[in-house]
Amino acid sequence: MNTCIYNGVVTHKRFKPVKHFLKYNTFSLFIDLDELNNLNKKNPIFSHNRINIFSFYDKDHGDRNSKSLKKWALNKLKKFKINSKINKIKLLCYPRIFGYVFNPLSIFYCYKNNSLKAIFYEVKNTFNEQHTYIFKVNDIEKIEQRCKKKFYVSPFMDMKTFYDFKLQNPKKKLFVSIKQTDKKGTILTAIQKGERKEFNFKQLLVNFFKYPLMTFKIITAIHFEAFLLWKKGAIYRSRSRKIKNNFSYE
Repeated sequence: MNTCIYNGVVTHKRFKPVKHFLKYNTFSLFIDLDELNNLNKKNPIFSHNRINIFSFYDKDHGDRNSKSLKKWALNKLKKFKINSKINKIKLLCYPRIFGYVFNPLSIFYCYKNNSLKAIFYEVKNTFNEQHTYIFKVNDIEKIEQRCKKKFYVSPFMDMKTFYDFKLQNPKKKLFVSIKQTDKKGTILTAIQKGERKEFNFKQLLVNFFKYPLMTFKIITAIHFEAFLLWKKGAIYRSRSRKIKNNFSYE
C-alpha cells in the first residue's frame, strides 16, 4: 500500500507587523487516490465518503462536488499542458474526525512512474473558500516554487505579498515549508514535519488517543490565535470579494 500516515508537528512564526509563534502536534494522511476505495477494508474506524471516527470525503477537495479527485487533477494538468503521462496522484491532507475537518493546506503530488512532475497547493480559508496554486516540478532534488498571493487567508495579512514554497518528495520523512514575504522581507514562516507510519487500524487507533479531536482543535486554535494577534495590535483586513474554488497555474 502506498497510502500512509505522517505523524509530526506544525509551526507558525510571524515576524511582522507583530511577532507571534505557535506550534501544535498533528498527523496527516498521504493518500494514493487509486487506493481510496480499498482503505476501509479491514479498517472499521475509517470510511470513504461515509461518516466514521476517521473518514475521507472527495467533496472536501478539488471542485468539491464528490466526483473523482484523480480525474479532476488530471483534467487540470491537461488544461495547463503539464506532462500528459502523469499516472499517479497522491494527496496530503487531514482526515475528517467524527465527520469534521478543516484543511488550511492540502497538497496534491502528481507522479509519472514515481517521478514527481507537478504539485497542487490547495489553500482554504475559514469562509469555506479555496484557491489551488498549480506548479510544474522541474527539479525533484530541490523543489522550490514562488508565486504571488492570490487568495485571502488571514485577516491580518496584506494581499500584496509572495509565497515561497519548499518541500521534499514524501518518503520516510515529510517536510513542507511556506515563507510569506513582502518587499521588505519575511512576514511569516509555516513548516510541517512528519515521520511516516503505516496506514492501518492499529496506527489510526494510536493517533485517535495521541491527537484527540485534532481537527476540532485546529479550527479552534486558528480563531484563538487570531484573537491573540488582534490583542497584540495586528490590523484587521476584510476580504474584498467572495470566491469558491479558484485555481491558477504558476
